[in-house]
Amino acid sequence: MSAIHGAAPRRAAIAALLILTPLAGCTDGADGSVEAVSAVDVQPLVHLPAAEGADPTKPLTVTAEPGSRLTDVTVTGPDGRTVAGKLADDQRTWQSVGRLGAGTKYVIRVAADDGDGGRGETTGSLTTAAAPAKLSAELGPGSNGSGVYGVGQPLTVKLSQPVKDPAARQEVERSLKVLSEPAVTGSWYWVDDSNLHFRPKEYWPAHASIKLSFDRPGGRIADGLYAGDTVTRTIRTGDRVEVLIDAAAHYLTYRRNGEVLNSIPVTTGRPGYSTRNGIKVVLGQEADVRMRSESIGIAAGSPDSFDTDVKWATRVTWSGEYVHAAPWSVASQGVENVSHGCTGMSLANAKWFFDATRIGDVVQVVNSLGKPMEPFGNGFGDWNVAWAQWTKHSALGQTVNTAGRTEDAQSVGALLPQV
Repeated sequence: MSAIHGAAPRRAAIAALLILTPLAGCTDGADGSVEAVSAVDVQPLVHLPAAEGADPTKPLTVTAEPGSRLTDVTVTGPDGRTVAGKLADDQRTWQSVGRLGAGTKYVIRVAADDGDGGRGETTGSLTTAAAPAKLSAELGPGSNGSGVYGVGQPLTVKLSQPVKDPAARQEVERSLKVLSEPAVTGSWYWVDDSNLHFRPKEYWPAHASIKLSFDRPGGRIADGLYAGDTVTRTIRTGDRVEVLIDAAAHYLTYRRNGEVLNSIPVTTGRPGYSTRNGIKVVLGQEADVRMRSESIGIAAGSPDSFDTDVKWATRVTWSGEYVHAAPWSVASQGVENVSHGCTGMSLANAKWFFDATRIGDVVQVVNSLGKPMEPFGNGFGDWNVAWAQWTKHSALGQTVNTAGRTEDAQSVGALLPQV
């Protein structure tokens, strides 16, 4: 519904005619336009039907009839954001320059005068055609039950379909928002056509509030493809936990907020099964897990095969690398490397480590004979990519400052223990 209100000092009516385009479906005018004409009295109301099915790829135009001029045009989307537009020099035409969303209802407020002292205002609405195809996003990390993660946790986005075109990838990045308190400098990295990771230049600050959103519903990504519904993920970080495993010294050093809390004798992968060097991120924890050699390509019944129940296992790669209890190798811990690639320690030390660690904490291995940790595909090796290289894999080729309020993170964080 729309209305135009008018008052004319010298006339009983306002002569301004407002034509809103593009409009499709429900119209009044013979030429397909919607017209609002002032009534005779000083408080007239003219109802305008809502338009349906407008092409979101075309600009919205508001035009005044000859002799009238537009004094103000405001087009607002359902999220309260205003569509940018430009008023012509003669004030007879206003045209949007910001993109319209597909399947989106806009409220249009127009003020005009008739050039003879009469003024009026009208409010209309326009709903664009539905998107032919929608791109949705699954945001990570997934829920770990507490919402608190280590400072090494990357943010992840999995798209519902591949996006290959560079311009379309830029639109995806424009649809993604990262806010944090305190703010950091970060950047997106396209892992492949369907997956993006976001990380700061350095680790996240301890006790930070972080909010990730895919937030441009109906926004154009590419021809025929538009952004789907808004989704948001809110997390917090805990203490800054950094674990250093020196495979040559056979010791693990555990630091919390820069302070060494424990130094634990360990054994890592023996020759032929050497532990990967590099920075890894804790992926999950299992108090009891059965480990079989077949999972890492060692045939059952072969001299190196194993089938073992393992306690207090902290996973750092999807291929099966853990930090876990290894009571069978206590004599070698702190002395030599005898495992199949995992980091083993005593039962008591493994329980302490398990309790002191959470998903997203940083575990770095140095001085091993193993290969470097993979950046992607086997866990989160994101931190092994140099920052200069990381930023080159952003479609926009730029860094992101995450300054901004994260009210959702604050409200969730208020209910969480400060660990």
